[in-house]
Amino acid sequence: MRKKKWVNLISMLIVACLLALSLGTGASAQRRNPEAGKKKAAKRIGIGAAIGAGAGGLIGGRKGALVGAGMGAGGGTLYHIHKKRAYSRRRQR
Repeated sequence: MRKKKWVNLISMLIVACLLALSLGTGASAQRRNPEAGKKKAAKRIGIGAAIGAGAGGLIGGRKGALVGAGMGAGGGTLYHIHKKRAYSRRRQR
């Protein structure tokens, strides 16, 4: 019986902390960079790798596809970094 009281107390404390943290993040959500997300980064890098692998496969077979995928992933990464920084530069105050 005593253990259950501690569990209830700890769970109520956790809920209170989460509620307090969720209320305090309203102002920072407005200044979020929509170009800088993990999903967007994965999509851009994946698309670059797929295009590079396709082009490399047409040019140089299996080894060309591997090299092309690496080069495409690098290009996708550079493109993602460029988009993040361009948005930040436009939104400076």
